[in-house]
Amino acid sequence: QVQLVESGGGLVQAGGSLRLSCAASGMIFSINDMGWYRQAPGKQRELVATITSVGTTNYSDSVKGRFTISRDNAKNTVFLQMNSLKPEDTAVYYCNAGVRSTYYSRTYTPYWGQGTQVTVSS
Repeated sequence: QVQLVESGGGLVQAGGSLRLSCAASGMIFSINDMGWYRQAPGKQRELVATITSVGTTNYSDSVKGRFTISRDNAKNTVFLQMNSLKPEDTAVYYCNAGVRSTYYSRTYTPYWGQGTQVTVSS
């Protein structure tokens, strides 16, 4: 019913930048919070950054000052600008969105993208 498709991952040297995008499509009436999470090999998935529908942002301490989350509500898209990348940022990055599918839906259902690999070489 709802699909989230990420793009923009890849291989970059330490100190470099990448911009991730995630577009939501399907049966969407409205989206509240959107966010990015990441999972490194052997580790649990962790929050990177979130953004509300009115633009309030939240970042993990490990990326604060280096990453910027933004969104385009008209296009149901969320972005993650990643600067000053470090090898420890290497992970699969997943986007997440809380979606209300119809006017009659009472709650927002969380959906996840398939993930995009980010690899930072030292």
